[in-house]
Amino acid sequence: MPSSNRDRTSAVKKHFNNYYDYSLLFLTIFLCCFGLVMIYSTSSFVAQRDFNDSAKFLKSQALAVILGTFAMVFASRVDYRRYTRGLKHLNINFIFLLYFICIFLQAYVLLFGKESHGKKRWIMLGPVSFQPSELTKIAVILFVAYVVQRSPRSLDTPGGFLAVFLSNILTIGLIAKANLSTAIIVCVIIFAICYTATRKPFYYVIFIILGIVVVLLYIHFGEQSYRAERIRVWKNIENEEKGYQILQGLYAIASGGLFGTGLGNSKQKLGFIPEAHNDMIFTVICEELGLFGAISVIALFVFLIYRIFVIAINAPDLFGSLICVGVIAHIAFQVILNIAVVTNAVPSTGVPLPFISYGGTSVSLLMLEIGLVLSVSNQIRHKN
Repeated sequence: MPSSNRDRTSAVKKHFNNYYDYSLLFLTIFLCCFGLVMIYSTSSFVAQRDFNDSAKFLKSQALAVILGTFAMVFASRVDYRRYTRGLKHLNINFIFLLYFICIFLQAYVLLFGKESHGKKRWIMLGPVSFQPSELTKIAVILFVAYVVQRSPRSLDTPGGFLAVFLSNILTIGLIAKANLSTAIIVCVIIFAICYTATRKPFYYVIFIILGIVVVLLYIHFGEQSYRAERIRVWKNIENEEKGYQILQGLYAIASGGLFGTGLGNSKQKLGFIPEAHNDMIFTVICEELGLFGAISVIALFVFLIYRIFVIAINAPDLFGSLICVGVIAHIAFQVILNIAVVTNAVPSTGVPLPFISYGGTSVSLLMLEIGLVLSVSNQIRHKN
C-alpha cells in the first residue's frame, strides 16, 4: 500500500474510538453503595440483637459488591462475541457450556440444596451460600440471544418462538419447582428477546394471554397450594395472619410522608417488618426518605434502563442488542415486581429490589450482567 494511502487510513482510524459507557458504570456503583447504606439502616437493629454485630449484614453485602465490581469490570473488558466461540481444546460453545452447567446446578439445588422457608434455593460452598437461579438468568440471556441472532426471521412465526421457549422448558421447570417468581422473570426475559427480534408482534399478544392463563392454572391447581393462599391473603391482608409483613410495610410507606422521617429513623424496621433488609427494603426507603426518596430511587432505575437501551440500539450486531434487551427485561421487570409486591399491588413473591436488597449472589451477578452490557458498549465505534 502506498504511503499516502496508509496515512489517509490511519487518519481516518484516529477519528474513531471505542465507546465505553462510564455513566452506566458509575450509576451501577452508586446504586450498590446506596444499597449498602440502606442495608445498614434496615438491618443494624436486628443484627445487633441477634448477632451482637450491627454491621454483620453490611459487611457481607459489601464483600459481594466488591467481588461484583471486579466481575463487572473484567466482563466489560472481554469482547462479548468471544462467548460464541468454542473453548480452547474443547469443541463446545462457551454459552452452551454455561447453560448446561446451570441446568445441572438447578437440579442439584433441588436435591441437595440448603432449605429455607420450606424451599431449597441455595447451595452451600463452605460458609458461603450461592443461589444458582441468579446465574441461570445470565445463562438464559446469553443462550436465547445467541440462538435468536442465528435465525431471527424464524421468530416471525409462532413455531419459531415455541422452538426457543421449549428449548428452555427444562430450565424453567427446574426453577419453578423452587421459585415460581424467578421462573416468571426468566420467561419475561425470553419473551422480551424474542419480541425484539420479530417483525410480527401480533403472535406475541396471544402468547402473553396463554402465559397468564398457564400461570393462573398452575397457582390454582399446582401441588404448591400455598400460592393460592397468597392470593387470598393479598385480597384481605388486614384479617390474615400471613399478611402481617405487607401490612407493616404499608404502614412504613404511609408514615414516610413527603420527605420521610430521616435516614436511620425508621420505626417499622425495629422488628415490625420481618427481614426488612431483604425484599421489603423499599418500604423503609419510603419511610426514611419519603415520597421524594422513593421517586428518586425509581428515577435512578429509569436512567439505568435508559442507558442500557441506548447501548442496545447502537450495538454493533444483533447479538449485542439482544443481550442488552435481556438485561433490561430482567432489571425492569424485577424492579416493577418488587415495588408492586411491597405496595400490595400484586400477591407477595420473594423478589429482591435489584442492587439494593440484601443478597450477595444477586448483587454480584447483577453487576456481572452490567459488565456484559458494558462489553457491548465497548465495541461501539464513535467519532471523536
